[in-house]
Amino acid sequence: MRKISADYIFPISSEPIKNGVITIDDDGTVMDVSEEEQETRNKKQETEIEYYKGIICPGFINTHCHLELSHMRSQVSENLGMTGFIKEIITKRTHFSEQEIEQKIADAEAEMIKNGIVGVGDISNNNSTFKQKEKGNLLYHTFIEVFDLNPDKANEVFQNALDLKQQLQELSTLNFKLLTSIIPHAPYSVSEKLFKLISEEAIKNNSIISIHNQESSGESELFISHSGPMFEAFSQMGINMDSIKKTGVNSIRTTIPKTPSSQKTLLVHNTYTSEDDIEFSETYFSNSIQKSATSTPLSVTNPKSEILFWCTCPNANMYIENKLPNYNYFIDKKALVTIGTDSLASNKSLSILDELKTISKHYPEIPLQTLLLWATKNGADFLGFNQLGTIEKGKRPGLNLLKNLDGGRISEKTKVQCLTP
Repeated sequence: MRKISADYIFPISSEPIKNGVITIDDDGTVMDVSEEEQETRNKKQETEIEYYKGIICPGFINTHCHLELSHMRSQVSENLGMTGFIKEIITKRTHFSEQEIEQKIADAEAEMIKNGIVGVGDISNNNSTFKQKEKGNLLYHTFIEVFDLNPDKANEVFQNALDLKQQLQELSTLNFKLLTSIIPHAPYSVSEKLFKLISEEAIKNNSIISIHNQESSGESELFISHSGPMFEAFSQMGINMDSIKKTGVNSIRTTIPKTPSSQKTLLVHNTYTSEDDIEFSETYFSNSIQKSATSTPLSVTNPKSEILFWCTCPNANMYIENKLPNYNYFIDKKALVTIGTDSLASNKSLSILDELKTISKHYPEIPLQTLLLWATKNGADFLGFNQLGTIEKGKRPGLNLLKNLDGGRISEKTKVQCLTP
């Protein structure tokens, strides 16, 4: 048993506690969270309470990662825009041996653990990360990502995804389950038929869904007018653009109606998402749940808080597009924001703290409690990691110490130290 204290405890499920004390058992399960006055603590023996200068918060949740691209660190140029990024990924991704890829995946996971990450929503297009995930060092939900614009190939592509899902599930044990679901890559890369297969699978298995959204302005131009840099790049790559319907509305308004509104959904990046886009999407999911609640009034208590989540990957956004989302839109709409790192192809580190530093630098008015909510509880709620996300009795969230804050704000000097696994 250990008793751990700091200047402030941020349980996230409640208000910060000044000079609080967390009691944990030997495996890191929280036994108690209490207030402890400074004077009382000073009278106790030093061995009874571990005291740290800084704040303690739950372990971080990385809701969007591409662990399988860890060998691509520093391989892709910065500020190429989305189409340039895609082209370089395609041309450079395969220039590595299986052994190199395997080692870089292990190194990247170790980096996440060192940086206080305890849970991950990870994208997989193949099985290269499965061996590492089987070790159980981190809690993962693996998103088997599919893409193909040719409807004639939809069944084949989807079956490949089912095969990958089966491979991963076979690695699960009685004590350690590897969570997984099949998801679409992006609005511009999935045929109507393939999207339908994914949605049916999600409803059948009550799976969560993640999809890249509005990562570039060209994405919306593609659907609105069949023009713009993405349309031109795809045409040059020989993609039949007739397979992408011109809808006259942007990508999120084209895609959301295809998404099963009964399933928890994570929209990722949202770099060019407007306040109206947020309202449109929230309304779509809320209306569906309210209809469900009419027939089962006790099953839904807070519709808006249970279904739609928005993941931001600020450092990847800066790396690719040199642009951040307008976070005030999400705050004003009380949207459920989570944090992701994206991949080492589009980022210099796998660190949620580094993501928070970027947000704090550009949006210093966002309170620390809000940033930590995005980095912990919201991600755990989306991924269904019930033991993570908040410091509460009975949970095993991992404890992070944040040191060197600047007047209660995250700064470039802030560091994270893992106090418990």
